[in-house]
Amino acid sequence: MTESTEQLPIASSRPTLLRQAALPTLFLMLGVIYASWAARIPAIRDALALNSAQLGIVLLSSGIGAVGSFPLVAWLIRKRGGRHSAWLTGLALLASLPLLSMAPGFISLLLAAILYGAASSSFDVAINAIGADAEKAAGRSIMSALHAWFCVGTVSGALTGSVVAGMGLDPFNHFTAIALLFAVPLYLSYASLERDDLKTHNAERSFAIPHGPAVVLGVICFCGAVAEGSVADWSGIFMKDRLGVGDGIAPLAFAGFAAMMLAARLFGDRLKDSFGARRVICTGAVLAAAGIFIAVPAFNTTTTIFGFAIAGAGMAALFPFVYSAAARYGSTALAAVATFGYSGNLIGPPIIGFVAHAWGLQFSLALLGALCLFIAAAASRARALD
Repeated sequence: MTESTEQLPIASSRPTLLRQAALPTLFLMLGVIYASWAARIPAIRDALALNSAQLGIVLLSSGIGAVGSFPLVAWLIRKRGGRHSAWLTGLALLASLPLLSMAPGFISLLLAAILYGAASSSFDVAINAIGADAEKAAGRSIMSALHAWFCVGTVSGALTGSVVAGMGLDPFNHFTAIALLFAVPLYLSYASLERDDLKTHNAERSFAIPHGPAVVLGVICFCGAVAEGSVADWSGIFMKDRLGVGDGIAPLAFAGFAAMMLAARLFGDRLKDSFGARRVICTGAVLAAAGIFIAVPAFNTTTTIFGFAIAGAGMAALFPFVYSAAARYGSTALAAVATFGYSGNLIGPPIIGFVAHAWGLQFSLALLGALCLFIAAAASRARALD
């Protein structure tokens, strides 16, 4: 009797540990996949002999998939809850990654990119909806910590992409390994999360456009995502084309960006408590602009990576604080703002591609610095952040 009683605390702690690890795992998975795709874009571009305009169209198709998926994922969350939605969209995301590397031509890559955009955006919305519910249940801010796990994933994915590219591993084997690696953690996370309160979700509208103060949050989120997504998709190509580095060095620009974003997010909650979300986002956006203006001249490899790293630190606070503010308007509003952000993440890079095709990549990336200054101005007036 005594022996079995002593074993109970150990057995009962296991579900708790799994549940605590579930959300960080999902954010980590999204970051790894996001960075893995970004790290191998130059290799896929070269394999299919795409020019800047064609690559821009591919990235735009991802944005179309993201925007088109919003009504579906909003309906899915309302009907099945965030937990089940994360499971289904996570499976689609894992399946879409190898398809990107299997495309034999431009058109097939467009179709794969649409699926990837829809799956990644839907998964992003679903896990942020779960995070918002968990934040309310905890009674304290946890969104910055969750997004820090996303950064852990982006850093890991970017560094891994750099290593495997330097080893000569092709994107298909790379992406397939990533998909297989996260299949079991995705299921364990789904199985360990608490079941959704469908009555709460059914009480909300399945589709909601941000209104009132949430419009400002959506605009800030969209612009921030344009800047971050453009750095992710174009920094490696910028390093390769302007500085002549190899496939093994090119992903280090985004790795530096993601690493400094991770480091800054570890202190995000303290800064928010001390200075307020508005001031932190505004100051960070100015810092991000300075970093981009340091990187764009491309003086040398070290300076360029340093500039992108500074930009990553400046952008760190934007998404966690905007999502936390949006959560006050309900989980559906949070999903809407998150989707605007993810749409900017995927729509922005193709615009950079079109501008680069006409005026050069150096000029198009400089525009991101100006966009960061606009974010700073908008955040300074966004009372919805407080």
